[in-house]
Amino acid sequence: MIPAADRWVRWRVPVGYPIAAVCFYLARPSVRSMIVGGAVALFGLAVRAAAAGYLHKDLKLATSGPYGRTRNPLYFGSVFLAIGFAIASRSWIVAALLCAYFSLFYTLTMRREGQTLGARHGEAYADYAARVPLFFPSLRSANLSDGKFSWSQYLRNREYRAAMGAAGAMALLWLLMRWRG
Repeated sequence: MIPAADRWVRWRVPVGYPIAAVCFYLARPSVRSMIVGGAVALFGLAVRAAAAGYLHKDLKLATSGPYGRTRNPLYFGSVFLAIGFAIASRSWIVAALLCAYFSLFYTLTMRREGQTLGARHGEAYADYAARVPLFFPSLRSANLSDGKFSWSQYLRNREYRAAMGAAGAMALLWLLMRWRG
C-alpha cells in the first residue's frame, strides 16, 4: 500500500496545471507589479540555479553551496518564483491559491524526500539533517563538504527549464496586461 503522503506528492504536477490556468485567468498584472514580481522571481531563479549546480541526483548527498544552508534550496527558490508570480499577477486570490498549493504539496514532498535520503544515505543524512534546516536557510553555513558549483551540472539537472518556464509565465502575464488594457 502506498503511504498517504506519497499519493499526495504524485498529484503535485497534475494539480499544478489547472491551478496555473486559474491563476492566469485571475491575474490583473500592471507594469509595476510585473517589475516587482519579476525581480522576486529572478531571485528565486538564482537560488534554484545555484542549487542545481551542486546537485548530483542519486549519486551523492548534496551538502555544499546552498545545501549547506537549507536542505531544500530548490524548493526555497521555487517559493520565491511563486511569490514573484503572485506579485506580478496582482491578485490576492492567486497569492492564496499558490500559498495553499505550495504549503500542501511541498511540505509533503520535502518530508518524503527526507525519508528517501535518510534510507539511501543513513547516518550521513541524519548528521546533515541535524545541522541544516529543512526549508528556511540558516545564515551560517554548515560547511559539511567543499563541493564546487558546476555549470555542466546545472545543465545536466536541466534547471534551465525553470528559467524558460518563468520567462514564459511572465511573458503570458505581460500579454494579459496588454490585452486587458
